[in-house]
This record gives sequence, structure tokens and C-alpha cells, in this order.
Amino acid sequence: MRILFISLLFVLSSMRTNAQATQYKVLAVGFYNCENFFDTLDDPNKKDEDFLPKGEYHYTSEVYHQKLHNIATVFQKLGTDVTPDGPAIIGMAELENDNVLKDLIAQPEIADRHYKYEWFYTSDERGISTAMLYNPKYLKVLHSEAIKVPMESIGQTRPTRDVLYVCGILAGDTVHIIVNHWPSKSGGEAASAPGRRLAATIDKHLVDSLTKADPNNKIILMGDLNDNPTSEGVIDVLQAKSEKKETGLSDLYNPWINMYKRGLGTENYQGEWNLIDQIMVSGSLLKNPNNKWKFYNAEIFNKDFLINQMGKDKGLPHRSFTINKKWDNGFSDHFPVVMYLVEKK
Repeated sequence: MRILFISLLFVLSSMRTNAQATQYKVLAVGFYNCENFFDTLDDPNKKDEDFLPKGEYHYTSEVYHQKLHNIATVFQKLGTDVTPDGPAIIGMAELENDNVLKDLIAQPEIADRHYKYEWFYTSDERGISTAMLYNPKYLKVLHSEAIKVPMESIGQTRPTRDVLYVCGILAGDTVHIIVNHWPSKSGGEAASAPGRRLAATIDKHLVDSLTKADPNNKIILMGDLNDNPTSEGVIDVLQAKSEKKETGLSDLYNPWINMYKRGLGTENYQGEWNLIDQIMVSGSLLKNPNNKWKFYNAEIFNKDFLINQMGKDKGLPHRSFTINKKWDNGFSDHFPVVMYLVEKK
């Protein structure tokens, strides 16, 4: 295994250190809501009719292959300002199935990374699910499973996306990765809030069980939460902290809280920026005793090529389709997010 050793003087310029005295290994972890990333085949058990060649979006093979290229281009460039290998791990939301994943990892933009994936068939009515790509050069998966969010327990009959849980060895250190796509605000924020609280509770139980087993367990929780970093699910249920100094070993640290308070966002709805795509880490990735991988930095990957450059949507994410459901050769209505972990050489 080769891990690039990068001087933080050049790569992480905001860290004041003597580049000749201290060198660091750097890993990137990303998350992206890929916005309706379907294949062109009908799944008779799912409501995927809109994204078929004769559906409302006229989702032809030509459109699908361009979408594959566009998403692969995002992953090709994500995080490479810091580490040329790009993300070791990429959590994903709004993709239909493993056909999409197989086609994606074969795209020439990222094929040389030899990404593998973890994915489970979803209970979501439309068939959109969570998944995780990983570079086997850096991550060895030991276990993965889908954890149901039981919407029927709160009187709701419409199922939602499962939580994807993956445990593995990340460049020599055990990590636990939790990938989410919490229920949307369809039907109104107040009416849909119990579903997001429930999803947050499932996450909290998983985090608590991992930290109870070992307070030093390193946890990365990510996803499209359909809630901002100051929401009830994040602050009250997950009890995420906005400051490193306030984060205990078994707590979750959420760097996106302060970014959101500064007006930053990953998705724009009716002119308002929301930061619903987040990656959090357990306190053990801030103050670990084994001097292995630690959180350094996080950013919204809002590069120019992902942004509309003209018209009424200027400055917003360049989404795949127009409001009239015409293919616009875009990417997603969300920006990706990326986090960097470092370890002393």
C-alpha cells in the first residue's frame, strides 16, 4: 500500500508547521447526493417510471451515460487539491442500484482508482438508496449492513432509505462509517420532522453502542440529512458539537455548524442556502491516543464547473434537469462535501 506523504506547508496551508520537520499522510472522505441517479431499466417493485426512456424526464441511454460521465468527473476532481488520489471513501445518496455503481466505477475518469462499493437494496418507494464507494488501496471492509429506519413505528406508512453501516480498516486504523439519507421535507417541515428525528435516533443508538463497546472507536457519520446543522436531529438527538474543545471522546464533532451560521450551504431552496450534506466525526478522531488518523479540515466542494454561470439560477448548483424536466447536462442540485484526515508520518 502506498500512502502519499504530503507536507502540510504546501497542502494544508492554514496549518503552521515546519514542513521539513513534520510530514503528514492525508486521506479524503467525501459525500455527494447525486440527484436521481437512475439506470434506464424498469424495476417493477419501485416507482422509477419517471426516469425511464419514455418517462417524464425522457431518461434515455444517452442521458444516463452522460450522467455517469458527469458524476465520475466530480469524483475524479473531489479532494484532489489536497491528495492526488482523491477520496478514499465517498458516501452517496439518491442512486438506484448496483447497476449504476458498476457502471460508475468503470468510467474512465476514475477507473484507475479501482473503487469498490457497499450497497443494499432499499425499501424506499422510488428505489433511491445510499451507497459507499471506497478505494481498496486505503480501506479494507470487514462488515457492512443496512439498518432499517422503521417509519411504521411513528405511524407513517411510506418507507425511507436505510442507514448504511460499514466497518473497516482505513490505512491501518479501524473505522466505523455511517451513511444516511434522512426523510425529506415532503408534506411540510413540521409533518415530516418526526421521520428525521427517528433517523437521527437510529444513528444515535448506533454511535452509542459503538462508543460503549470502546470509547476510542473512530466513527464517521455522513449523509444528506434534509436538515441543517442546527436542527433538532443534529443538535438535540445526535448532540453534535460545534467546537473541538467541547467534544468529548464519545461525542460527535460537526464542523458544518459554524459554516452554516456563516451562511454557507450545499443546496438552495427558494433562494435560501441549506447545509444539509454533512460529515461528522467522533471525538476519538480529534483526540485519539494512538496518534493515527485525526480530523483536520472540511470543505464544501463548490468549484466553478459545478455552478450555474448564467440565468436565474446563476450561482446555484448545476442540476441535471431543468425545472421543465429537460436534460441540462448538469451534475446535481447539491454540492459535494469533503473532509480531510491526517496522520503524522
